[in-house]
Amino acid sequence: MARKKKDIVLQNVLIEDYAAEGKSLARVEGKVIFVERVIPGDTVDIRITKSKKDWGEGFPLKFHSYSKNRIEPFCSHFGVCGGCQWQMLPYHKQLEFKQKQVTDNLVRIAKIKLPEAQPIIGAANTEYYRNKIEYTFATEQFTPERPSKTAFPEGSGEEHLGYAGFHARGFWSKIVDIEKCYLQAEPTNEVRLAIKNFALQKGYSFYDLRNQQGFLRTLQVRLCDTGEWMVNIIFGEDDMIKIKSVLNHILEIFPNITSLLYTINTKRNDSLHGLEPIAYRGKGYVVEKLEEFQFKIGPKSFFQTNTKQGAELYKVAREFAELTGKETVYDLYCGTGSIGIFCSKGAYKVIGVEIIDEAIEDAKVNARLNGLNKAHFYAGDVIDICTDDFFVQHGSPNVIITDPPRAGMHEKLITKIKEMAAPTVVYVSCNPATQARDLSLLDEQYAVTKIQPVDMFPHTLHIENVVQLKLR
Repeated sequence: MARKKKDIVLQNVLIEDYAAEGKSLARVEGKVIFVERVIPGDTVDIRITKSKKDWGEGFPLKFHSYSKNRIEPFCSHFGVCGGCQWQMLPYHKQLEFKQKQVTDNLVRIAKIKLPEAQPIIGAANTEYYRNKIEYTFATEQFTPERPSKTAFPEGSGEEHLGYAGFHARGFWSKIVDIEKCYLQAEPTNEVRLAIKNFALQKGYSFYDLRNQQGFLRTLQVRLCDTGEWMVNIIFGEDDMIKIKSVLNHILEIFPNITSLLYTINTKRNDSLHGLEPIAYRGKGYVVEKLEEFQFKIGPKSFFQTNTKQGAELYKVAREFAELTGKETVYDLYCGTGSIGIFCSKGAYKVIGVEIIDEAIEDAKVNARLNGLNKAHFYAGDVIDICTDDFFVQHGSPNVIITDPPRAGMHEKLITKIKEMAAPTVVYVSCNPATQARDLSLLDEQYAVTKIQPVDMFPHTLHIENVVQLKLR
């Protein structure tokens, strides 16, 4: 162990096993060290960033040898950009680790009786799988050195006219200037570079994240399997002469854009909440399909980011719901209604509840788009909406489908689900750790009967998991 001032560096440490959240672990003198940017089998020097009595965290300073499982990343930006964490790992190994993450979280946190998890459903497409992507324009670039095979070494930033790409991990004001991203199919890179180069040519300012000012701010690109695609350019200044010049330039190069929008954002954050995107050309939205179901998607709509794997995830939820055509299904955290609508052909009735008003309006539009008279959506908190009078009017649930955010379900909602006492609950989660916590709270009344992990985001640490529960 080497020390320099307050720095602690552990030398020649073998990375032994996978942990969670994309980290691996080593054991040094009885202490567990969680390390980013490494895989089991690597031997590294570790700089400690957090040290507790029994555990610590750190990142690799130097690689002495590489794991036999390590491969060369296919993207030149890997290790600098935070979009992917595991390109140095073969996809089948990624799936093994993600399966282990689900099992470890459920066993360690839930501490309940569990069936064996079914084999993870991997993605057929491990590149160009995102239907939506967001880029940032900024005045500062993240410029690290990038030795071959290493992952995310330290770097620095420098001033420049403008860059376009992703926020560097851990550097809120610095952007990784992206030449080619493999997360979304073309013309995503062509659109981003065309806007960037035109702005540089015209001398238009890029957004200064430190001082919160500048003309060109962010960009959204959404590509649908239907062939429709949407571009929303977000500007930090309300200058219609410059805005129109950018929009007209893009239309000249990409005349097949289905919907071109612009949004003026002078707030101190990049959220579109409270803003109104304006359609410059086209209908202002796109239509995507999952099986035979159509979904209207606007610039502020939520939709599964991986269309093909989203369909696989929903198939699992539908299978776990065990629908016969007689069931009233309650879709909690229904968003824009996609899961409920996808499951509707096997249900007698679908009741969707979501706290976000705009999402419910989208859900109602999607129900009409698919000619569904048996899907009904309500805005508000489940605790307030699902009363005895509501059940008298709409029927008590035979099946509950819940798809909460990463934080999991509120304890009051878990209590409400117990009160509703549906025979079957299908819990779709993007965070197996909070899912495990919730399963523990449900255990008194519900037994876990099926577990199915689904990989939605290859080369990242993220994993979805679907659990079926039955009333005891």
